[in-house]
Amino acid sequence: MQIATFNIESLDTQPKSKVSLADRIAILRPQLMRLDADVLCLQEVNSQHEKGGSGRSLIALKELVKETPYADFKWVSTTTGGSGMVADVHNLVVLSRFTISNSRQLQNDIVDTPGYRCSTDIPHDNEIVPIKWDRPILHVTLELDDGKPLHVFNVHLRAPLASPVPGQKNAPFVWKTSQGWAEGYFLAAVKRAGQALELRLAIDQVLDVEPQALIAVCGDMNVDENEAPFRIVLAAEEDTGNGELAIRTLVPLERSIARDRRYSVLHHGRPIMLDHILVSQALLGHFKQFEIHNESIGDELVGFAKVDKPPNSYHAPIVAKFTI
Repeated sequence: MQIATFNIESLDTQPKSKVSLADRIAILRPQLMRLDADVLCLQEVNSQHEKGGSGRSLIALKELVKETPYADFKWVSTTTGGSGMVADVHNLVVLSRFTISNSRQLQNDIVDTPGYRCSTDIPHDNEIVPIKWDRPILHVTLELDDGKPLHVFNVHLRAPLASPVPGQKNAPFVWKTSQGWAEGYFLAAVKRAGQALELRLAIDQVLDVEPQALIAVCGDMNVDENEAPFRIVLAAEEDTGNGELAIRTLVPLERSIARDRRYSVLHHGRPIMLDHILVSQALLGHFKQFEIHNESIGDELVGFAKVDKPPNSYHAPIVAKFTI
């Protein structure tokens, strides 16, 4: 069995996308084929309007996987606002060769929305406002060939970009004051850590019922292994200080490969591991091999500045093989 994850970066059609879908498919489809996945977790899948209707569907994704084995896979995606409809942008999608027996999405469902009173907003408002997570977590339960359940969590944590603060921006990426930016960056960190906490609690819900559960957490976590959200999700025994909780610790599979190969993004010349596959102790027992397909990724800052209509993703696909 092979489990893969890939942030395909705003898969969409023109005119909303600057690059044609055909050009993107020419680059992305071979990458998906190389993964040869039985379970594929995708991030940043945009939706499109259905012809002759008012709804939206994942038309671009259907075109991408057409004429590949993934076309026959079952799939489930996140939806928006409890409507059952896919969101305009940045949907999470799990495609599976196995039967999907259950799915749920979590967005302030386990962790209550915290309240916060801004300090630098202009004009200042003394009201406490809710800090809701930007994106949901997608939890999918699959039925393996031997009948055992596999729990897959597809995640895309908040990017380390400052959240808006009322009256503090001159343009989308231009702040009026340093203190406004600092508060926005703090709010983004709260959202990212909050998502990580909700994910950790969801994992523990599964382990409460199935102590030997097969669990894989896949996706773009927007953090490396030294940052707080990553540590929250892992719950390592050196952090909890309790050896009896070691069975609940997740294991980052990238640790199985050499450190100089351990990156999924190049950012301003710095290789960083933002995309991860983390597994439970029970699933680790079946782990065989891990790959990061980072041979062709370019520097994302250079690419966005210099490349006209880049068709690729600046995230590397990653895949793990198991003896199941």
